[in-house]
Amino acid sequence: MRIFDSAERKLVTTAPEGEARIYVCGITPYDATHIGHASTYLAFDLLNRAWLDAGHEVFYVQNVTDVDDPLLERANATGEDWRALADRETERFKDDMIALGVLAPRVFMTAVESVPLVVESVQGLVKAGKAYLVPTPDALVAGAQDVYFDVTSDPDFGRVAQLSDEEARATFAERGGDPDRAGKRHPLDALLWRVAREGEPSWDGDTLGAGRPGWHIECASIALQHLGMGFDVQGGGDDLLFPHHEMSASHGQAITGQAPFAKHYAHAGMVRLDGEKMSKSRGNLVFVSKLRESGVDPQVIRLAILAHHYRTSWDWTDENLAAAQTRLERWKDAMSRQEGADPQPVLAAVREAIGTDLDAPKALAAVDAWVEATLSGDVSVDAAPGVLGRTVDALLGVRF
Repeated sequence: MRIFDSAERKLVTTAPEGEARIYVCGITPYDATHIGHASTYLAFDLLNRAWLDAGHEVFYVQNVTDVDDPLLERANATGEDWRALADRETERFKDDMIALGVLAPRVFMTAVESVPLVVESVQGLVKAGKAYLVPTPDALVAGAQDVYFDVTSDPDFGRVAQLSDEEARATFAERGGDPDRAGKRHPLDALLWRVAREGEPSWDGDTLGAGRPGWHIECASIALQHLGMGFDVQGGGDDLLFPHHEMSASHGQAITGQAPFAKHYAHAGMVRLDGEKMSKSRGNLVFVSKLRESGVDPQVIRLAILAHHYRTSWDWTDENLAAAQTRLERWKDAMSRQEGADPQPVLAAVREAIGTDLDAPKALAAVDAWVEATLSGDVSVDAAPGVLGRTVDALLGVRF
């Protein structure tokens, strides 16, 4: 199984030692699952399926950040309890993934569930001198202080994204960081533990004081607990490369004194609508649940997404959906027959395509060619449609 490693910037061969271990960053559940989310999770579903097809057991871990500033802001704006909002949208996300045929992670852990792990991690970093306290005037308890990670404590910091200092600072500011926070030692130092403020949820942080986890330490702590260091692939959308995956890696390396956090990093491109990245801040979202409620077959949605290579950024259009509908109908027609064209070359072609950087469009084209031959009368092999049906189910996740 070869995949493009974002840190090495080249195609690499994954080499799991027995069980393949993968961590894919999950959603912040303050809204429904959109096509951009679905595109990312379908990409890593293909990787999961490729490893399973190669004979590996797969230990897939995914988090859900069910307490974070955007979620709390949405709850405050709507007057809804933040827990109810997070629970509802997390369940909707799960339902959407099941409908799309995404194989469930072995571990699906929320930020709230990870608090004890985070507290232990942060306490260890403070004790080792790799984290420090920053004065916090608006803390609920007078004298309580936020805890920040010292990026200089990890000699490998910067290896994942390989950004210049100027690029790193700009991206950090754009993506939730606080480079100008007073009291920090370095502009890129990341929040580990946010002490309680008025009106915010908080948990017992033992010696850290009441508070809640920072974003990056959440994922680092969950990954270390369930996968350990040096797991095979860290995955997510390409907007997570920096600071999230860079910081998570550094946190894990600082906690354990080992490297690397993950052997390889893989990232999915963004999905656009009308030429702009699909995002909650822009409000230009196409929701999986809304498409399903309107009667769109989830398999059509899956095929519409798989028609694009996972690393590319692409535009969602009605034409994408219509083309996927036509493709599904032709596949169903061919695979409902008793005989068909020779399936073995197609099985090999699909395996080769998915095994080479998850090239779903190439795999779909191989199946299309078999469908065309079968519908055109090349029906030389008995039970061939059954072989193709099992192939697209197992490797592409398309089920009839």
